[in-house]
Amino acid sequence: MVEWIVSQDLVPYQEAVDFMEARATAIAAGEAEECVWLLEHPPLYTAGTSAKAPDLTDPDRFPVHVTKRGGEYTYHGPGQRVVYVMLNVGQRGHDVRKFVKQLEQWVIDTLDEFNLKGEIREGRVGVWIERPDKPKTITGKTAEDKIAAIGIRLRKWVSFHGISINVEPDLDHFTGIVPCGITDYGVTSLVDLGLPVTMEDVDVALKRQFDKVFGELVE
Repeated sequence: MVEWIVSQDLVPYQEAVDFMEARATAIAAGEAEECVWLLEHPPLYTAGTSAKAPDLTDPDRFPVHVTKRGGEYTYHGPGQRVVYVMLNVGQRGHDVRKFVKQLEQWVIDTLDEFNLKGEIREGRVGVWIERPDKPKTITGKTAEDKIAAIGIRLRKWVSFHGISINVEPDLDHFTGIVPCGITDYGVTSLVDLGLPVTMEDVDVALKRQFDKVFGELVE
């Protein structure tokens, strides 16, 4: 059984980390159910384990939190649906790569409910949207923007951290970092793409697609 939590107020980052760490420990010990937490943070940047200092281009703009999740710099803020997944990967196939692919597929299937085609790119973590309405890249390829970021950590085979989907954040807030260390591509959101989607719409889609991707817990 997976518990779903939806927070209506902005959640301070450290408060979220403390909750996730405690919950992951409890899940690993068999003392708590798995959990998916849907929330928003106040504006902030997080630095993952692969973050490079030059990629924080405006260090005084928002608070910066150093975190032990995988990945590089990421922005979180109002209008972005953060999805923290505290799931027992050990009982869901014991395969980290498969689990990350499931997270990617979950986002893709969720976006598909809004007739939006999310795609995966080799060497670029996250979910991407082709932008034929924008000028082509220097190499002549179709422009692409990132709509969702993914970064997890495991504790005794229980995941925490997770994904973030840009619903209607202030995209200018991403300019203080090089998102995920990638300079050649931009960032977009559902609303930026002209879709009148609310956070509640996204939550409904996430819940509907979850079981299709992750299935039942394997004891």
